[in-house]
Amino acid sequence: MRRAARALARTDASVLTNYGSTSGSLALRRLLLTRLAEDAIEASADQVMLTGSGTQATDLICRFLLRPGDTVLVDDPCYFNFRALLRAHQARIVSVPYTPSGPDVARFEQILAGERPRLYITNSALHNPTGATLSLQTAHRLLTASAAHDLTIVEDDIFGDFEPERSPRLAALDGLNRVIRIGSFSKTLSASVRCGYIAGRADWIEHLVDLQVATSFGGPSPVATDIIARVLAGGSYRKHMDELRQRLTRARREVARKLQALGIEPWLMPSGGFFLWCRLTGGQDATSVARAALEEDIVLAPGNVFSVSQTASRFMRFNVAQMSDPRMWDVMRRALKAK
Repeated sequence: MRRAARALARTDASVLTNYGSTSGSLALRRLLLTRLAEDAIEASADQVMLTGSGTQATDLICRFLLRPGDTVLVDDPCYFNFRALLRAHQARIVSVPYTPSGPDVARFEQILAGERPRLYITNSALHNPTGATLSLQTAHRLLTASAAHDLTIVEDDIFGDFEPERSPRLAALDGLNRVIRIGSFSKTLSASVRCGYIAGRADWIEHLVDLQVATSFGGPSPVATDIIARVLAGGSYRKHMDELRQRLTRARREVARKLQALGIEPWLMPSGGFFLWCRLTGGQDATSVARAALEEDIVLAPGNVFSVSQTASRFMRFNVAQMSDPRMWDVMRRALKAK
């Protein structure tokens, strides 16, 4: 990142002063096409646009496809900000239980038949918060049901590069027909160099670009997109991700061991990524544990923050990249014993 930033500063001064193109840097979009092809997603440049972040990508899609009162399906549990964003769009939120191989397919099919949702928002790879990954069998059944009920799927793939081996992608199996793929670089490169992307049908991308211009007068910062493009083109990104995956593998193992010693059991061991979704085997209420920890300035993530149905009171999500401070473990021991 530093090398890319220095190279940028020495070359094109216009990038530092001008607005970017409405669809975003063509150089970065072409690099993204290569990366999409690695997931067996064939696309052209007019099927990809850049956004200010992954969250902005989701927001634009909701602005484009939803009307107040529309029903949107999410996983239970799911990333908490999906729910906050959907409430801002006045959507009606329904949820489907999530399993180690993806959403409960039988329940998914029932919901589509009974609720007629407009969108389904999910993570196929290294699901947030559970760390689970979609199986190929589940993926095919989801797409069959979605086609039968005219459902559009938003596949948030921001954690995909943390997988040691690529798992099935809905966007690849569907061919970007009714699946919209979104991603970003905030988790893999830097949260301060904000840039997301959307890949989808060319006619939808055209409308989404117009909507982005209307709401934010263009895409992400040209400085951010130039830096990211230089990193991807320079070949250092793969080495960076290899090293990051190795560090996270060690961290997951170590954190899981320490959690189990406290009576906190991982729901599953993810193949990659940051998150461990864990059950409190002592019967403690996760929200009460989190409140006790917060009194000592330690922030924990209780399960019901992620649950539409509020059925995850005995679960917590842990980010293994943020658990190296010994004080956190001391506070957790006390919080688990708090009345």
